[in-house]
Amino acid sequence: MTEFVAPTVDWAALSPVIIVLLAAVVGVLVEAFVPARPRRTVQLTLAVAALAGAIIAVAALWSGVEETGGTVVLGGSLLVDGPTLVLQATIALLALISLMIIADRTETGEDAFAPNAAAVPGSDYEELARRKGVQQTEIYPLVLFATGGMLIFPATGDLLTLFVALEVLSLPLYLLTGMARRRRLLSQEASMKYFLLGAFSSALLLFGIALVYGYSGSLRYSEISEATQIPGGLDSLLLVGSVLILSGLLFKVGAVPFHTWTPDVYQGAPTPITGFMAACTKAAAFGALLRIVYTMLPGLAWDLGVLLWTVAILTMVVGTVAALVQTDMKRVLGYSSIAHAGFILTGIIALNEAGIVAVLFYLLVYGAATVGAFGIVWLVRERAGGHDGADGTSSILGEATHLSQWAGLGRTHPLLALTFGLFLLSFAGIPLTAGFAGKFSVFSAAVEGGAWPLALIGVLASSVAVFFYVRIIVLMFFTEPAGADGEPTAAAALAPSAEGFALAGDAAVAVQARSTVTTTVIGTEGFAVVAIAACALVTVVLGVFPSPVLDLIASVATFLP
Repeated sequence: MTEFVAPTVDWAALSPVIIVLLAAVVGVLVEAFVPARPRRTVQLTLAVAALAGAIIAVAALWSGVEETGGTVVLGGSLLVDGPTLVLQATIALLALISLMIIADRTETGEDAFAPNAAAVPGSDYEELARRKGVQQTEIYPLVLFATGGMLIFPATGDLLTLFVALEVLSLPLYLLTGMARRRRLLSQEASMKYFLLGAFSSALLLFGIALVYGYSGSLRYSEISEATQIPGGLDSLLLVGSVLILSGLLFKVGAVPFHTWTPDVYQGAPTPITGFMAACTKAAAFGALLRIVYTMLPGLAWDLGVLLWTVAILTMVVGTVAALVQTDMKRVLGYSSIAHAGFILTGIIALNEAGIVAVLFYLLVYGAATVGAFGIVWLVRERAGGHDGADGTSSILGEATHLSQWAGLGRTHPLLALTFGLFLLSFAGIPLTAGFAGKFSVFSAAVEGGAWPLALIGVLASSVAVFFYVRIIVLMFFTEPAGADGEPTAAAALAPSAEGFALAGDAAVAVQARSTVTTTVIGTEGFAVVAIAACALVTVVLGVFPSPVLDLIASVATFLP
């Protein structure tokens, strides 16, 4: 009779993931048993404590990983090495900052989420929930579940765990995307698009996993890598399977041609969730892509090189060109995100240690600027002209996302406009911002790895992208705000002609249709202000002094085999 031997699990190495997922489960119980009045406070406190605890857990594991190189957990299902800890720290930090924006409320007590997401938009039931002040506090455990999946995603050591982590991080995001308080139909449409396309990409990934397993007889990255070194008669099976796996991951990062969901979902989702997705999902997905390319498929670098080069070039070009003709701020940032995915891919294609360091650093600085930028978009809103309240206040409408509504923001709210300008300059890669240090590092790694044409195209795309970033800065600081008489402002002259002078035509219509609407920044609880200030601090400090963080990442930038 065989004696059962209990498996040995290094629970300490799993502590960042355990803390977040356990808090998410507790959050579900809070929804069931805590009374409605204190429920939001309890959920927010629990979520903040969990994410802060995850950061502390990563810090506690750092010295051990620095000395030993990492730990193989659960028989190789999870690999806790240096890149894993860097990515987990980045995801937890960005999720914590995003959570502050998610928890923020307007001066009238409204957050970004519908009072009852299951209600039919415009129905009496939805109006009743709004009047009663119902709040969707289940967003906090949903955010924690998504974050837990993101923490697992870049640490996976086999393809089955990769797929499970993908679904854990994706399903809550599908729900959160459709929960916007205003523009409910647009939000639900975005959620449905994200779900259907996400399911399609998951199917591609799963089919690719099946093909690679058929070739190698294993799901472990290390064993698949060994199998690729042995010539056989099923090489086409391996190649097709690898392409399908990469396609599923490229969908999550928003790379061309898997990018079509990005601008629609970014525009329709609640703005705090958009920032959370844009920063944290990208960090997790690029972490998983980085590990697969560097540890599972290094033997296919020549075969897959053409595919990755083509995707990187198209992503940089399409993202940059499409952003030039957008008139909605969230869509501009969405296409900007696509272009940045192309820049990050240049670091992955470098296939050297400098590429690993550069990608990990870029994900941190891009994520900070992205969360801060969408935080500011959440603050800038419409207020109906005149006074309709008993206390003389005017009613607050939706977010002011049309570019024409940002005209003159630098004169009415200079500090907010300056901070937004800082994030835009970081996206553009202007020196003394963290974005410049990030782009310089990935392009340098590409040149070092022999991919200098990619770096050249990246520099040219960045130069073109400066136009639409500076256009917004000019709009905020050097354009008169729209008047109450409905006259179009100088903002109309700032748009390119690719969409039939898109902004020129749309601005006149938008301003005339909202002749009693002015753009303003509303009073808040202060959570978003703290988050934006933290993002601005990271953007400035890592732009002026990037070396300490780069050296810290370089000290652990080695994957476990």
